[in-house]
Amino acid sequence: MTVDKPELRIDTSKPHPARVYDWLLGGKDNYPVDQKVAEQLPAEAPGNAARNRAFMHRASAWLARNGVDQFLDIGTGIPTEPNLHQVVQGITPSARIVYADNDPIVLRHAEALLISRPEGATDYIHADVRQPEAIVEHARGLLDFDRPVALSLIALLHFLPDDEDPYGITRTLVDALPSGSFLVLSHGTADQHPELKDETEATYKKGAIPLRMRTRSEVEPFFEGLELVEPGLVFATQWYREEPAPVQERSGFYVGVGRVR
Repeated sequence: MTVDKPELRIDTSKPHPARVYDWLLGGKDNYPVDQKVAEQLPAEAPGNAARNRAFMHRASAWLARNGVDQFLDIGTGIPTEPNLHQVVQGITPSARIVYADNDPIVLRHAEALLISRPEGATDYIHADVRQPEAIVEHARGLLDFDRPVALSLIALLHFLPDDEDPYGITRTLVDALPSGSFLVLSHGTADQHPELKDETEATYKKGAIPLRMRTRSEVEPFFEGLELVEPGLVFATQWYREEPAPVQERSGFYVGVGRVR
C-alpha cells in the first residue's frame, strides 16, 4: 500500500468525530476529550454505531460478490477490524481500495493496519471530504475510473452542516464515477428516536463538532439521479441482500446503496 505522509500533529485538546466513533465501537485509539463527548451521548449511541458498522460490512460484501473490485472510502475513520478492505479482499483478493480521512490519528495507523492482500492494493490519502476534486485526483492513481467504483460515505455527511453544501460535495464525487458504479451511504437521523435529537446534537456542539442529523426526505437527495438498490433507503438494520437478516432494532442511521446509471 501507499500512504501520504504530511507532517501533522494530533490535537488532543479537541474531540474528533473519528475518535468519538472509535470509542463508541469499543476502540482504544481515542483521547479523554473524545471519551468525554462519547460518554455524554445517549445510551443508544454505541449500539447505533455498531449497527451502522454492520451495514457497511453487509453492503461492501454484497458489492464484492457482485463483481465490484474498486472502492473509494472517504471518512474511513480509525481502522477497526474488519475494515472495508478486509471484507472485500476476503471475497475478491485482487480488490483495490483507497481510503481518505482528515484525522491525523488515522494517518498514523494507516500503514500498520491497512495491509492489503498481496493480489490487491490499498492506498491512503490524508484529505477532507470538502476537497472532493483532490480526493478523486489522488484516487485515480490506484483506481481505474473507466470501470465501476464503489464510493463509500459512511457516517460522514451528518458532520457537514447545510452551509457546507454536503449535497454538492456528494454530487461532485458521484459525477466522477463511471456508469455501473455505486454510492454506499449512511447518515445520522433521529427519525426513530426524536426524543434523543436535541441531546445528541447538544453533546456534539459542546465538543465543537457540528452535527446535522437529517430526516428521510433530507437524506433522499444524496441519491438523486441514482438507481436505489433494494430495499432502498431504509434504517441500518433493514438493509440486507443476503441471509441471515440482521436483528430488527431501532437505528440512528438511514442507509442506502445507489447505482450510477
